[in-house]
Amino acid sequence: MQSGHVSTHLHPGTGDAFSSPVPPGAGWPGDPATARTPVAADGSDVASLAAATDAVPDLDARISVCRACPRLVAWREAVAVEKRRAFAAEPYWGRPITGWGSARPRLLVLGLAPAAHGGNRTGRVFTGDRSGDQLFAALYRAGLVSSPLSIDASDGLRANRIRIAAAVRCAPPGNAPTPVERTTCAPWLDAEWRLTKPYVRVIVVLGGFAWRVALRLVADELPPGAKPKFGHGASVDLTSGRRLIGCYHPSQQNMFTGRLTPRMLDDVCVSAARQADIRPE
Repeated sequence: MQSGHVSTHLHPGTGDAFSSPVPPGAGWPGDPATARTPVAADGSDVASLAAATDAVPDLDARISVCRACPRLVAWREAVAVEKRRAFAAEPYWGRPITGWGSARPRLLVLGLAPAAHGGNRTGRVFTGDRSGDQLFAALYRAGLVSSPLSIDASDGLRANRIRIAAAVRCAPPGNAPTPVERTTCAPWLDAEWRLTKPYVRVIVVLGGFAWRVALRLVADELPPGAKPKFGHGASVDLTSGRRLIGCYHPSQQNMFTGRLTPRMLDDVCVSAARQADIRPE
């Protein structure tokens, strides 16, 4: 429990009190970091810390305390203090969001960045907003997670041989990280890919920006001359034997307008599970 003059609120899942943003090592469920975890202060630090990490838990810890992008740090922490009225009585994580799921995934799901009142609040990628509600419900129907509900980091949700990650780890203003912020953050994903790619058979990419990021990750695995275009259901067979699959982002706008339907999302998730040879637990 936090003490002193810092304002605290009770975590809705555990009942413990935390300040917002949550200090590393304060006892937040699933916090991978401690007060001794090295902190990246700029892009050079990100690159060196990411390159020197040889285990997913250590990488998650270092990502979760990164302070390399001043605009993103200021935004995520301001949101954590000001909050949305519906969540005013809750603590906000207010730190970068790590990947979630298996350290040896057969399926990697890649998105753009956490939401200000979603992952930035709950501490889990794609959790706490309507996009996450749609995604985890579809993953559950495909047998890839243990529950259709991803509520917060204390809910006991389990992944079935999958990992979910974001190209940018902090909630950006207007859901739009700058080119410099994207470049600064890239070594974290590069390290995550380095540590997980021996196991990954399928990559599902949510949205056009994440598609471009994924193409960069697998550039050495693209067929000669290939310039794959993003689209829902777009599929690329890589020279490594892996498959890259595109999916419209399960945003509220896409789902509301019918550009993406639950059935379309199910089709991608079920196909990805089959191609990754993941069976329901």
